[in-house]
Amino acid sequence: MTLDKLLKPKKICIVGANEKAGFGGDTSRNAIRYMPEGSYYFVNPSRSEVFGKPCYESIADLPADIDMAVLCTPQNIVNDLLLQAAAKGAGGAVVYASGYREAGTAQGIANQNALRETARKTGIAVMGPNCAGYVNYPGRVYPFAFLSEERDRKGTVGMVSQSGQLCLSLMDSPNMRFSYIISAGNCDVVQMEDYMEFLVDDEDTQVVSVYMEGVRNPKKLVQVLKKAAEIRKPVVVLKAGRSEKGQNLAAGHTGSLAGSDQVFDAVFSKFGVIRVNDLEELLYTSQMFAVMKNLPQKPTFASMNLSGGETGICADVGSLEGVEYPDFTEKTLAKLKELLPAYASPSNPLDMTATLSYDTEKYAQALRCVMGDENVGMVVVGYTLLEEIADPAIEYMAPAMEMVVKEPGAKPLAMMPFVGNTRNPQYAARLEAAGVALLPPPVYAFKVLRYLADYVKYRADDHDMNVALPGDAVGKGRVAHSESESKELLAKYGIPLTQSSVAKSEEEAVGYAEAFGYPIVMKIESADILHKSDIGGVKLKLQNAGEVRRWYNIILENAKRHCPDAAINGVLVQHMIPYGTEVIVGVKRDADFGPTVLVGLGGVFVEAFKDTALCLAPVSRKEAYAMIDSLKSSKLLKGYRGSAPLDIDALADAIVVVSNMAVANKDTILEIDLNPMFVYEKGVCAADAVVVATRRLV
Repeated sequence: MTLDKLLKPKKICIVGANEKAGFGGDTSRNAIRYMPEGSYYFVNPSRSEVFGKPCYESIADLPADIDMAVLCTPQNIVNDLLLQAAAKGAGGAVVYASGYREAGTAQGIANQNALRETARKTGIAVMGPNCAGYVNYPGRVYPFAFLSEERDRKGTVGMVSQSGQLCLSLMDSPNMRFSYIISAGNCDVVQMEDYMEFLVDDEDTQVVSVYMEGVRNPKKLVQVLKKAAEIRKPVVVLKAGRSEKGQNLAAGHTGSLAGSDQVFDAVFSKFGVIRVNDLEELLYTSQMFAVMKNLPQKPTFASMNLSGGETGICADVGSLEGVEYPDFTEKTLAKLKELLPAYASPSNPLDMTATLSYDTEKYAQALRCVMGDENVGMVVVGYTLLEEIADPAIEYMAPAMEMVVKEPGAKPLAMMPFVGNTRNPQYAARLEAAGVALLPPPVYAFKVLRYLADYVKYRADDHDMNVALPGDAVGKGRVAHSESESKELLAKYGIPLTQSSVAKSEEEAVGYAEAFGYPIVMKIESADILHKSDIGGVKLKLQNAGEVRRWYNIILENAKRHCPDAAINGVLVQHMIPYGTEVIVGVKRDADFGPTVLVGLGGVFVEAFKDTALCLAPVSRKEAYAMIDSLKSSKLLKGYRGSAPLDIDALADAIVVVSNMAVANKDTILEIDLNPMFVYEKGVCAADAVVVATRRLV
């Protein structure tokens, strides 16, 4: 589906144009105010003119063909108007009307289906329904339903949102500038992923900024994010649904499926997407990327401030947000001591004192000095830019910054205020034009800088981008395999497992125990009893044949008493391996994105602490290491307080192998659970295993 006639039309018509407050009137006002004369027509059978412009009775009466129609009309006449628009050459339409799937009624769903079918028949790319339209700033196309302050908003951030009001909030901010701003609404015909693809491909768009409530086409989303990662175009996403209430509200708002939030984190991580937490972060992160002429080569920062108090705030808040301040080199320190007053003590963050801020050349020298430090990737100047200039320091600092950022080898530069005063528009425009990003106050600023650092560290080559999306033959059943069956399946892929066999009698149990060597573990063997410890179905540390005989019968009796309907295969006898550090390695298939691979602290701790990392399959070796490193408990694996470091290489291998198994069976395996898997100084070994699939695997 091409979106050119929808988003880059030469001529549009506004159906339902009028002079009242509301969608029809306000869209007409916007067209007159922002669009070139002759690029729009008004249509309304009740009017001969709107705001002094000719108004036609029907689409058919228009004097020329159109590319796109804006329908400011009730829902019940939308489909007929789409047919009329198609007859006049339209390939796109904006539908403001509500009363579709978002209503949650049978009639609303029927309306949505009818709209989709009409769009299919006509070939019209429909934005909405239940949307507020869009603005194409480079092309001066303004089919937008809300009014805002008249000013130049043209920039390079392409914004797409499933909320029209959030679009308006961003437009009302003086701190963000756009290539496109799109209120996508229900996204039933043209979906979020289609708009994102358009913006990723668009030459006028430098940053793709998204408010997302749900995804309808996971395959398309993966393709778009992969392309953005490969061409290194930043994608910044505010995704609703972190909480259960957020997921419910998102579904009610647009009818989208919010999906598992942890899975979305895994999707975004694989493709280097920057996920933010609120609209302020979305605004400043997107605009920062749009303003900077180039990205830092290193994810490290130097902070340059005019006072000790400001420097202390930068040190504390930056460190709390995970921003890295490298030490200056001896060469940098020596040069700073020459430039700064004798009472200044150079370090990073840097208290320059205010002296140099009133001397353009000396301030420029200090900037060059810090920028030239080989440990520094980007410089952040701390200064509160007021709307009304009182202190003239900025009159010297701004020219210095403009001068230095244009010089060969200059590193990215940003300016950060310490309180949220309204900034001076003239100096803000000058600095942004020079490529100096203007940040919010420290708590937000350092979050934004950490997002930048994460993006700088991201390398597409470190990730396996071939996501194992569900195929057309995904099974619908649910069959749990017993532990011995699960281990047999896992052994085919080379997962390190304990030695075990299923005993059908006391004598077999003793025979296996003698062969494996004591101590022995015994467990009930049944696909119907997955939580064996809960029903007394497990016994550890059996030391002799007598104990094996006794516990063989006790385990069977416990199982029959607690689970009388369970099919019991016997008792699993396994060699008791030495205790190590317990981890869990597992798989769960997501309905949209396929198998996801999990690693975390194992045993009972996985539920208690929820210290886990998730990655979409397939998992590359580098991704496996990154998963392990992201765990808070990774310190336990690397050698903690004198303990020996454990075999992280073997654990990473196990994660990759489990991922390979999940990918090979992506349409059948629902879950894999290796818990606990023991990690040793040399090697790993899974003590328990469960595989759940849509059918019995062999």
